[in-house]
Amino acid sequence: MLRLEGVSHAYDGRRVLHGIDLELSEHRIGVIGANGSGKSTLARTLNGLVLPDEGRVWLGEWNTHRHARRIRRRVGFVFSDAANQIIMPTVAEDVEVGLRPLKPGRAETERRVDRILQRYGLAGHRDHPAHLLSGGQRQMLALASVLATEPEVLVCDEPTTLLDLRNSRMVHRVLDTLDQRVVLFTHDLDLLAGFDRVLVMDGGRVVHDGAPAGAIDFYTRLMDAAADDPAAPDPPDLPGGRT
Repeated sequence: MLRLEGVSHAYDGRRVLHGIDLELSEHRIGVIGANGSGKSTLARTLNGLVLPDEGRVWLGEWNTHRHARRIRRRVGFVFSDAANQIIMPTVAEDVEVGLRPLKPGRAETERRVDRILQRYGLAGHRDHPAHLLSGGQRQMLALASVLATEPEVLVCDEPTTLLDLRNSRMVHRVLDTLDQRVVLFTHDLDLLAGFDRVLVMDGGRVVHDGAPAGAIDFYTRLMDAAADDPAAPDPPDLPGGRT
């Protein structure tokens, strides 16, 4: 189980997370919030991509400050833009590279690569240049490369933001069928139907925690109130252009 204890973080002196305490044990957890609410920073703390200035993030008995490498092997991460994640020239090589730390052996590596490409509709692109894939195919490759390592938890930071409706639904179907616990950070409220729990973030804090319908209603009213206040400043950009 992922557990956050007093997690706070700042960029250039501006705090973007404020003392967050959470236990993330449900099978499907959604996180929603406006740009600048702290969602992406929180997402990155879950597998040690961001180490909080205060507090700890735990997976069982391990925390990201001391055991980040071990945690990253068990908590997979999918970015909104697959270009930030695909690092190898061909489709098969990109899946294979994630398996290297596991040292499964050549035959087992080939078996896993073939199986994962078949499962996610990429078998016909095995030796194709990854950068020539369509946007939806690149996002499926990013997902496949993470899932090939068989993580316990999958953290997805707005995985459908750059996709059209068809590909968004394809990613949704994949996430819906996974055995892994999924923590989905998203602006796409339709993806949250059937989730066990949804958190709403605002100003670097979790301001609502409950069932999807209630959380979405709370978030909608929060955004309506913000829209009615034209004097409210837009959040500043942080490293990477998002928070």
